[in-house]
Amino acid sequence: MRRTGVYAALIITTLMVGLLGASPAQAEKRSILSLLRTLTVAPESATGYDRELFPHWDYLGDDCDVRDAVLIAEARRGPVTGQTCPVGAGRWFSAFDGVTVRDPSELDVDHLVPLAEAWGSGARTWSTSVRERFANDLGYAKSLIAVTASSNRSKGDQDPAEWLPPRTAYRCTYISSWIGVKYRWRLTVDAREEAALRVLATNCGDPTMVVPARAR
Repeated sequence: MRRTGVYAALIITTLMVGLLGASPAQAEKRSILSLLRTLTVAPESATGYDRELFPHWDYLGDDCDVRDAVLIAEARRGPVTGQTCPVGAGRWFSAFDGVTVRDPSELDVDHLVPLAEAWGSGARTWSTSVRERFANDLGYAKSLIAVTASSNRSKGDQDPAEWLPPRTAYRCTYISSWIGVKYRWRLTVDAREEAALRVLATNCGDPTMVVPARAR
């Protein structure tokens, strides 16, 4: 007998750990500029990059994978399938462009820091298993985000010096999330990227954010 409810509960519990993070008493907060200053500035190299070097959308059981788990957790309404897979129609809000989507096939689950960017920022030295954990990171809610396919593909592999979400209201959240992911995975920033992030963080008023747990 298929234990759909059990598997679905495990999937959502796994994801909610990342969404909720530490308890208020445990959460350390810092300004995004101070967190940016902890990142190493270094040149990037895309030499040798291949998307297949980052195994992604790990299977979680009962027809659900990591992509499904993100869609279920981020749905504003539905999906009609509840917490089971494959994910049916529901309602999602794409933070990049402000578009509301009801058909999950119109969404991409974006790696906020693209895989190619991660490769150039340090992941090229990781083992395949570590790259797999990065590509399927449900432990930090900022790592993966469901957005319209068109907005994700306009972003491509670009960093914040080259691309920002067209929805300006999301840009400050975007750069803090970018810094958070890079901090969590000890990834570097190149000089142009660091300068852009510094200006953007200053323009956002240097808000505080919860410091992400370091990835193991």
